[in-house]
Amino acid sequence: MPLLIDRQIVNDDSWQLVEEAEALPQQGDLLLPLALYLEQREALAGHDGRIAVRINGDDDLAPVLAAPDRFPMIAIEFPIFRDGRGFSLARILRREGFKGELRAVGAPLRDQLGYMERCGINAFEFGDEVFKDAFLDAFGEISVRYQGSSDDPRPIYLQNY
Repeated sequence: MPLLIDRQIVNDDSWQLVEEAEALPQQGDLLLPLALYLEQREALAGHDGRIAVRINGDDDLAPVLAAPDRFPMIAIEFPIFRDGRGFSLARILRREGFKGELRAVGAPLRDQLGYMERCGINAFEFGDEVFKDAFLDAFGEISVRYQGSSDDPRPIYLQNY
């Protein structure tokens, strides 16, 4: 799967998605759905590797927001084009102090990349059949922005153009 991190194509991804408790490896960097992480939190205490969580619009963010620096990466699901809750989740996480990698997974589209980045997402995971190198051009297509966001909180009347 192609992966963009900070507008760069990355060929190696150390994160291993684990969706069942029986499949939890003892080593390596693990990406777990939030519900599985909460269920297995004590068992993961001695894990040899980093732990990240995958969240979606139905998840309660309270456990993540209680200690946002616990995770080096949080993956936000974008299951379909019409589901914009991931944008809000990214803004909430950045506003509450999360400094790590925020990764859009599922079905991020080229037209959404600039908006996702403005919400604080800095990594994007695409399906092999979807990604094209031209996606990198999407970040610079809109040069003037009226509202503030995570990349520049100032509205346009406070910006120097």
